Amino acid sequence: MIVVQGNIPLKAEARDRAIKLAMEIEGISKQEVGCLGYQFYVALTDPLELVLFQQWESVEALRKHYQTDHMNRFMKELPDLVSGDIVTRRYAIEPSGDEGARIKIEEKPTIH
Repeated sequence: MIVVQGNIPLKAEARDRAIKLAMEIEGISKQEVGCLGYQFYVALTDPLELVLFQQWESVEALRKHYQTDHMNRFMKELPDLVSGDIVTRRYAIEPSGDEGARIKIEEKPTIH
């Protein structure tokens, strides 16, 4: 399973539009093949930050998500809504026998 977690800082004047856009992308993305979960939240410590959690069956399912029309539209509109760097972390969770799951973490800023 692949888990993506992101933090998105918002411009105050763009907050309502960003939340509406997040709700739209969340609803559409949840219907994609391979999507196990897709949720946006407003951070408790900062009402101008969205937190994103995605769960995918595989890297391939996530790659297909990045190629959809709705994701392209989201990425095109996002730069006008953010106030800083978007940071995402991708976790690859793999079964490892009796020991539980192994987690590999990748972190990188995605939009400035």
